[in-house]
Amino acid sequence: MSWPESCALIGILDDGWAGLSDSARQRLAVAELVIGAGRTLALVRPWLSATAMTRDMDGALGELPDWVLSARAAGQRVVVLATGDPLCHGIASWLTSRLGRDDVDILPNVSTLQLAFARFKTPWQDIRIASCHRADTGEWFVGATPTHGLYPLMRAIAMHPRVALFTSPENNPARLARALITAGYGDEARISIACRLQMPDERLFADLAADEVAAMAFPEPNIVLVERPAGPGGPAFGREDLEYRQRSPEKGLITKQEARALSLAKLRIQPAAVVWDIGAGAGSVGLEAARLAPFGHVWAIEKNAADAANARANAAHWRIGNYTLVEGRAPLGLDTWPDPDAVFIGGSGGELVVLIEQVLARLKAGGRLVMNFVTLENLATATAALSECNAVWELVQLQASRSQPILDMHRLAAQNPIWVVTARRGEDCS
Repeated sequence: MSWPESCALIGILDDGWAGLSDSARQRLAVAELVIGAGRTLALVRPWLSATAMTRDMDGALGELPDWVLSARAAGQRVVVLATGDPLCHGIASWLTSRLGRDDVDILPNVSTLQLAFARFKTPWQDIRIASCHRADTGEWFVGATPTHGLYPLMRAIAMHPRVALFTSPENNPARLARALITAGYGDEARISIACRLQMPDERLFADLAADEVAAMAFPEPNIVLVERPAGPGGPAFGREDLEYRQRSPEKGLITKQEARALSLAKLRIQPAAVVWDIGAGAGSVGLEAARLAPFGHVWAIEKNAADAANARANAAHWRIGNYTLVEGRAPLGLDTWPDPDAVFIGGSGGELVVLIEQVLARLKAGGRLVMNFVTLENLATATAALSECNAVWELVQLQASRSQPILDMHRLAAQNPIWVVTARRGEDCS
């Protein structure tokens, strides 16, 4: 039989040889080098050629491509073993990127996800797949940034009612359940866990509450399904002012709905944008920006403790997970934030010129700075600073009036006029 020169990447489950296709068995039977995790090598070792060599890649994944290349250069037939379907959160993409697609034959097995859903007897065409199968990430916490290892998983759960995920010994179902509780999903999320699939001691745990899972230990390895009601959701932006918790008795210290909607439109926030909200107040602009950037993140700063507390409460109420609030006075700390795609300044704490200079220096190409002013003095300071920085800017005066009842009729009550300034770095002008 003539075998191709390419390396064979074969998916295998814990039923071992019995669960392999004929073609996978044939490739293994004549392999001269078989590479895999210690657990998967043990599943096939009795069926390998007496002269076949094996290499355990546990803790040595980075050496795998060199092992394959060296063996192929010596004319050896090589097989690499992976779990389930190597193209579903497996090593296939990584390996083909190093060896070349034409030099790897992929023989997938049934995905462990497919098996889990078969065990639970529920369809899976609508699920979102995520993974925390990595090193210890630590516990999830309110305000966690994209550097946290659970961040992609928590964003997937925030945006999808059904999420299936691969776990690891440290990032286990109990840690996930605690993260769900911290993020505000504890009362509604239902969790199912499939453990040790295809093994004699396979176990299933279906439709558990988050607080139950948080207090349990589950056999490894396992697959987790998180389900929660889709719910009606809410507007991405334009919530009513009184829907936000605000400082009392000084209600009204919030960017009003009309100015908020215009400012967010001027920011032109993309789905994966990095957004800064300086002078966050009750958080209305930053929290709605976070809804407009579901794959991005908002960094906010507020110097007033009462306003910061309200912003945190509003974030918790709306379950905004891609939002980090810092209590402090800008520009202190901004140097630790990633470069922004969009910046909103609602309050400057007397540091307006410095803030404008720093923001324009950090703003990504094509990014926008939007500022709201209610006084002529701050407007004049801002436009002078923008001109000094050679920024491209425009100004909109927003004068809105709201209806109010008067007897059995209605009148219009004027709101304070707002100046909305939109700026870009000069070199971004086309």
